[in-house]
Amino acid sequence: MPIRTSVAGRIAEVLLDHPPVNALDSAGWAELARTVTAVGARDDVSVVLLAAEGRGFCAGVDIKELARDAKLITTVNKGCYDAFAAIHDCPVPVLAAAHGFVLGGGIGLVGSCDVILASDDATFGLPEIDRGALGAASHLLRMFPIQKVRKMLYTGEPITAAEAYRLGALEAVVPRADLRVTAHALAARIAAKSPKALRLAKESLNGIELLDVKKSYRFEQGFTLELYTSPDSQEARDAFVEKRDASFTDRGK
Repeated sequence: MPIRTSVAGRIAEVLLDHPPVNALDSAGWAELARTVTAVGARDDVSVVLLAAEGRGFCAGVDIKELARDAKLITTVNKGCYDAFAAIHDCPVPVLAAAHGFVLGGGIGLVGSCDVILASDDATFGLPEIDRGALGAASHLLRMFPIQKVRKMLYTGEPITAAEAYRLGALEAVVPRADLRVTAHALAARIAAKSPKALRLAKESLNGIELLDVKKSYRFEQGFTLELYTSPDSQEARDAFVEKRDASFTDRGK
């Protein structure tokens, strides 16, 4: 299974473990949504910690699945939407412990969380423009200023954990070996608070947030679906899978 869970000390750890790069297919995104919803509903859980094994936190969606069948985009879109919404709407705080690459759907995950901690080797990016897709800028806007988000989306270029910390997105940047320990220590401090107070605090914070991340992400997904109907989108996915430069013939249309 690509997702493992454990509960101890009122902390539920949800661990992505899907080698080689924690890129989830449509079924994996649906499973993650169900998992976060289930642990968030438990009476013995006051904090959810989202972490990962392997080379990086999450490389987003499984491009190879979409390259084989572009019609799955609607299923993938739903899975991503449900997973990000499950984190944002989780009745208890959700912390992210991100290492290595945090790309595409990985941005949607951490950007939906309440607090993000990262290892010093972490990088954050939306490479969708080079994969024939769009999306998760809504969640990036919860992390970075608007001009930085636009530059990242237009270029597909990632930024380092140090830059993300400078811009205020991260609670802490620590050596990779210390990441999970540091995240669990913060989770434990939060979990020691009143369970009732934590749930009310989460609900109130979601209620006063200026950005309705679910509505804005749904708006984005419409453009992703439109892009997927173009030859450029298929060419971008094929080029990625075949490890070659893309050749676009439908420029500007």
